[in-house]
Amino acid sequence: MNATRVTGASSASYAKIATYHLLTGCHPAEADISSDSDFDRHVLASILAAAAMDGGRTVDKAGLSSDELAALLEQHFPSIRIKAEEWLLPFKPNENDEVVMLRDLLLAQRSTEGDTGRWLAAMIARRAIEPNHLWEDLGLRDRGELSRLLSRHFAPLAARNVNNMRWKRFFYRTLCEDDGLAMCTAPVCTQCNDFNLCFGDESGESGMAERRRDAPLQAAAPVTAGGWSS
Repeated sequence: MNATRVTGASSASYAKIATYHLLTGCHPAEADISSDSDFDRHVLASILAAAAMDGGRTVDKAGLSSDELAALLEQHFPSIRIKAEEWLLPFKPNENDEVVMLRDLLLAQRSTEGDTGRWLAAMIARRAIEPNHLWEDLGLRDRGELSRLLSRHFAPLAARNVNNMRWKRFFYRTLCEDDGLAMCTAPVCTQCNDFNLCFGDESGESGMAERRRDAPLQAAAPVTAGGWSS
């Protein structure tokens, strides 16, 4: 394996942990998510940390406008202040058709009031176009956290996934079915050659948990466009 690639991946994961720590004051593995409000903060911090790890403008990778990100931070992380150089520049997310369709699906299936569910719809839709399992690209610790997130904020949609299909595949299947299209030609899922793509295992260790074993948090510095200050 290429040593440079490994080093780059490790640095990005350390930056992800540091960004999460800066937002919440703790390592993601130690997050208390017993209450709904604590869980929401954990989810939002995880998504922002994952977006920051990707490089480029975090606000873009998170799927929010600059005003939305500023409002999110003010509401959930009021002790964090954004450096003005880049964060305060006007920014509107790229209206990718795929992202817009999924965002609108999520918005139509919201089960909570307020801004948080609206922000999450945009963030989930943007992160869904990344290549890994959705829970990984949201920076979450496991698939169970994603299922809890969807059941809390988008309950009618989550309830439709009765066969426990992979969430990303389920989203796109739902979009097709709602448009009257067929996602595949197999009569039932068990007879489909792509069965494992839809229902295969999504377990594994999150990148942040893996990095926790390898080095102390102090080795990392958050990587975000414009930076953060507390």
